Amino acid sequence: MYKTVIGLEVHCELKSNSKNFSSAKNSYSTIPNSNVSVVDLGYPGILPVINKEAVKNSIKMALAMNCDIPDYLTFERKNYFYPDLPKGYQITQFKNPIGTNGYVMINVDGKEKKILIHDTHLEEDTASLDHYNTYSLIDYNRCGVPLLETVTEPCINSADEAVAFLEGLRSIFLYCDTSYARSDRGQIRCDVNVSLMKEEDTELGTKVEMKNINSFSSVKEAIICEVKRQTEILNSGGKVLQETRRFDESKGITYSMRSKEDAIDYKYFTDPNLPPIKLDKKWISELKES
Repeated sequence: MYKTVIGLEVHCELKSNSKNFSSAKNSYSTIPNSNVSVVDLGYPGILPVINKEAVKNSIKMALAMNCDIPDYLTFERKNYFYPDLPKGYQITQFKNPIGTNGYVMINVDGKEKKILIHDTHLEEDTASLDHYNTYSLIDYNRCGVPLLETVTEPCINSADEAVAFLEGLRSIFLYCDTSYARSDRGQIRCDVNVSLMKEEDTELGTKVEMKNINSFSSVKEAIICEVKRQTEILNSGGKVLQETRRFDESKGITYSMRSKEDAIDYKYFTDPNLPPIKLDKKWISELKES
């Protein structure tokens, strides 16, 4: 018998007039590449500027999730190459996330459980890719939109608990008026990490990540599907590989995308264009009271 262990990485776009580090409009549009700037497109010599509204909404969310707020706001570069990332790196937070050591309470079948938050950090969203039979097109409207990523500890033990947490977190975004959180527009998305371990084991099993799941119902189906796949592998004496997989909703299966990177592969370093900013404790108290 195996124990299911799940960790979630929830990405939610934040409300603001402009994007996180550029003056381009932060607004959902069905017209491709209509809300872009040279900063979003990664032109040489660009200088990003921090969006105060995005910082404010991030702090409100961190406080609502009972997180600790750092003294200083810092940003790092997360380096990887993918077509939807024109700069070749993402501006994100690594050393000093906007919130750490928080929790959100959930209720499943009448039982309350505390879901621990490892951290929540402010970053920029990537462009979106539209895939066709023989080619793909890139829409940069989403590139640079303020994105809050919330990472749980591996303390979720069922698909129902995962969905309860996601529903609760979305409610907090709406209550705090920090995001529209519409899954049909890709404004809230989830990466799901699943591993299995024997009840008597003290170490977690090999983690498998499933990327960019857009609906809560799909999260539930993907977890059930992946738990079944890993169970069959372990029962046959096989070994689960650390990798990134995609969930195919139409077929009800997961399939391999690539081997999973570790944090060291991203070669994080402090963004030289964004100096540390001291967060005013009085301002944070005002946000908490609001």
